[in-house]
Amino acid sequence: MVGQRSIFSLLLVLLTTFLISCGSPSAAVAPPTYTAAQLEQIQEYVPEIQTVRDRSKELENLIQKNEWIKVGNFIHGPITEARLTMTYVIPNLLPKDQTTARQITRDFLNHLVKIDQAATAGNTQLALSSYKDAFADIDKFLQLIPETSSQEES
Repeated sequence: MVGQRSIFSLLLVLLTTFLISCGSPSAAVAPPTYTAAQLEQIQEYVPEIQTVRDRSKELENLIQKNEWIKVGNFIHGPITEARLTMTYVIPNLLPKDQTTARQITRDFLNHLVKIDQAATAGNTQLALSSYKDAFADIDKFLQLIPETSSQEES
């Protein structure tokens, strides 16, 4: 009786192994790509971010001249608009890039707060340091943006 159970168990194991091996292989999942709609949406927002990036020297000059009211206006105006635009872009990025982009925008906000606090205190060194960090964050964010010419697939 014990021999029959062993043989029966062995046959069941072999049958199970055979059935599992004959099952259809799972289809390889293609890596995620951008859709035409996502690319269009992203490219709609990029110029606004790039415009603020191009105005970086303007903020640096205001900080160096200790024009703190204008620094505050610049931070609460065009730079904050760029940050808001960055948050509009994030949902259209690939899932693997969204987490990174969210962290960059958080860091960007923290650097803007530091610039604002430095402006309130009249601390030129802290403002300049945070200014450099803030625009480095914009650069990092722009590196996550897909190039439309290389992403032709939908």
